[in-house]
Amino acid sequence: MTFGNRISCCSLIEGLEPRRETCHKEAMTNRPDPARFAHVTDWVFDLDNTLYPRHSNLFSQIDLKMTAYVSKLLHMPSDEARKLQKELYREYGTTLRGLMERYSVDPDDFLEQVHDIDYSWIKPDPLLGEAIRSLPGRKFIFTNGNRGHAERAARQLGVLEHFEDIFDIVAAGLRPKPAKESYDLFLALYTVMGPNSVMFEDLARNLTVPKERGMTTVLIVPSNLEPTYSEIWEQDLGHADHVDYVTDDLTGFLTAIRS
Repeated sequence: MTFGNRISCCSLIEGLEPRRETCHKEAMTNRPDPARFAHVTDWVFDLDNTLYPRHSNLFSQIDLKMTAYVSKLLHMPSDEARKLQKELYREYGTTLRGLMERYSVDPDDFLEQVHDIDYSWIKPDPLLGEAIRSLPGRKFIFTNGNRGHAERAARQLGVLEHFEDIFDIVAAGLRPKPAKESYDLFLALYTVMGPNSVMFEDLARNLTVPKERGMTTVLIVPSNLEPTYSEIWEQDLGHADHVDYVTDDLTGFLTAIRS
């Protein structure tokens, strides 16, 4: 049984909070085999809740900004706006894509407003920076956010200088992960060969296409399964077979690869 199947059996399909947490703790014992990463020349990292941890309170700020944007745009109460925002996210992959499809929203205006946040919540992580710097080959940030947001977050985290480039939602033609077109644009732009690359993500559904393209896939999860995280697990039903590894410690995982 592969590790991805273990998650599918005990963590995702069960859908029960007590059982999910038990299996999650078991999954954290899964450590990388350095030999499986010896051929990797390209390291691809999602940004939000992946490079910086979920508890940094950064994406929660963005989430509230998106709700406020929808509320103002459509002149609706905040609770109704949040319900619609989540509906758009589930149906289109990102709130922005949904707003563009249904309401012809200007993406530049949306991206500027929702990323007007306080980045000081991110704690600099020199150990993570060193772990990324020590990886052989190229490193990329691949995000559904925009470049400015990625640069500010990575700079505050202390890792920006270690990356070759940032592939953002604009570079992806405003097609968010998990759209196949987004990944194929990325792979073609940087001449990344799937079998020689690895992708780190906090959403299992965003690892389906990378796995199909031959990439090694690593799912990043919170150190503790928060109640608000249950929605993410439920949306990822059926995608766990595309996950090779799971970890709640990115720095430790990268360090183990080089050991």
